[in-house]
Amino acid sequence: MKKHFKSYVAIWAIMLAIFNVATFVSPNEAAGMTKFGGAFWSGYIFITLAFIGQLVAAYYAFNAKNIEKFFYNVSLIRISWTGLILILVFGTLCMAITNLPNWVGIILCFAIMGFTAIAVVKASVAADLVSATDEKIKVQTFFIKSLTVDAEGLLARAQSEEVKVECKKVYEAVRYSDPMSNEALATTESQITLKFAELADAVAGNNTEAVQKTAREVCILVDDRNKKCRLLK
Repeated sequence: MKKHFKSYVAIWAIMLAIFNVATFVSPNEAAGMTKFGGAFWSGYIFITLAFIGQLVAAYYAFNAKNIEKFFYNVSLIRISWTGLILILVFGTLCMAITNLPNWVGIILCFAIMGFTAIAVVKASVAADLVSATDEKIKVQTFFIKSLTVDAEGLLARAQSEEVKVECKKVYEAVRYSDPMSNEALATTESQITLKFAELADAVAGNNTEAVQKTAREVCILVDDRNKKCRLLK
């Protein structure tokens, strides 16, 4: 993300340079009026501050803690780009045109910066909500996802065809079960964990009878969990 922000800063600096060149290289006088009055410098300072404010908004958008959050901040970055371009256009026009009041440029550029800041805050709140929801889902689905991985590993370690058949039953039962967890399922999930550990020991000992018995019990517990999941929805 820092690499992308450095690229943004480089383009921001180029746009600021374009603004300065257009401001100071454009004709100083037109129709007997000079642009380098007291209002010029106040306009120049405020429009430059608008550029800096835009950079701050972009830094906030790029300052994501992980790639997922950065993905959610893409809309913020687009908003920032749009605001930067508009400030460049209006700021340059207002400073380069001699008989155009500089306060027009100040109002326009700060209005753009203000609307951009509001849009960034709104988009940031939305991104935070989506990111928080994703994290919550990750936590709630961890049990089944982890158990599915363990069941797949158990199937790979089966030493006989009979044991493999039972392990596959457990793997399929876990794989197609409801992934969402809930505090109300804690007891059942603890029972599944303990019973699965017994199954793993039986598979390691290649005890076909124990595997068949324990695998059936695991499948029953998983089915009970699925039924409770449906009740909780």
